[in-house]
Amino acid sequence: MRAVALIDGEHRADVVRETLRTLPYEWAGAILVGGGEKQRPGDDYGVALLDGFDGAELVVDLSDEPVLGPAERFRWISRALACGLPYVGADFRFDPPALEPFELPSLSVIGTGKRVGKTAVSAHVARLLARDRDVVAVAMGRGGPAEPEVVEEPPTLEELLARARAGRHAGSDHLELAVLAGVPAIGCRRAGGGLAGAVFASNVLEGARLAAARRPDAVVFDGSGAALPPVATTARILVTGPAQDATAYLNLYRLLVCDLVVLLHGSETEAKRIGTAAGIPVIRAELQLRPVGELPGRVAVLTAGPARVDHLDADVVHASAALGDRAELERVLRTVDADTYLVELKAAAIETVAEHALARGKRVVLAGNDIVPLDADLDAAVERLLPENSRPEFADGERRTGIAS
Repeated sequence: MRAVALIDGEHRADVVRETLRTLPYEWAGAILVGGGEKQRPGDDYGVALLDGFDGAELVVDLSDEPVLGPAERFRWISRALACGLPYVGADFRFDPPALEPFELPSLSVIGTGKRVGKTAVSAHVARLLARDRDVVAVAMGRGGPAEPEVVEEPPTLEELLARARAGRHAGSDHLELAVLAGVPAIGCRRAGGGLAGAVFASNVLEGARLAAARRPDAVVFDGSGAALPPVATTARILVTGPAQDATAYLNLYRLLVCDLVVLLHGSETEAKRIGTAAGIPVIRAELQLRPVGELPGRVAVLTAGPARVDHLDADVVHASAALGDRAELERVLRTVDADTYLVELKAAAIETVAEHALARGKRVVLAGNDIVPLDADLDAAVERLLPENSRPEFADGERRTGIAS
């Protein structure tokens, strides 16, 4: 393979030169990443010194502490992976996540972790695009179905309860997207997640084929936690928050392969830092809980993460972020006295909260999250990523996709 080496001046030039000769690569050249203790004027490393990865199929790290410590190494790894290049060191190797070609207009919404607001952004994007287009959403989750499942219409609370009672996960992201975005949603599953966002196993490609077969104008792929949908979409949006460092470790890789960042509940300083690191637009926004029905009487609000309730036109007597902690959730429910339970469609919302409330003759209202931009026009930014004329048409009247339908 044609490789570029990362070298430093803490190694003598003859040591580097002889090591390069012994390694089984064709050298495009080397990048001198720093250090000068053992450098001498006119040092010859036996290869051309470069400024970038041009002409490489692989990056080989021959540097070490103190020039490339862990943080610096992850920055170089992120840059290499974003260029589609494997990165090899003395006792490690990183490969870029494999992304299957997908030629229909499409957006991936990915996150830097779990519960950062990614699915809320996916729902917002799907609703926005669906104003004047035929849109399909594809979601991947750790509790998704064994076979990709198409949900044509928003499921009712009764249908969600029937799922839960049959032993199925009633809080999967595709169900949330179907309810909150109002578009057909395809549910998929995945297991495991690598540092760069690859997964051990998923049926997302099968779900993508189902989406392609519908001939939509646009497809929105919703990631899972920090895992990427294994599809090469037209553009990507990264969702992050103040609890994650969007530039640390291989989050920088995620930044470098995205076209837009939505920073939820983050500061202007953080937005500027992220934008400087990635060179892409960063839009700050907040999540605002949105009920899909009326909230009569005393209201208990149950969410998967902290949520404001002061904007609700309701008598809120309790608010808890315990949806993801079943033991704590059950403790909360034993202490709450409410007439209406407002609950996000996540985690144990249906099998625990809805069952508890309905067994006591109480009302259950599902909640989504609106994305409220703070300093820029999010909708305009999304439209620029996927303009309406991006739908590929061909002379034979058929649209083709790299993922066969």
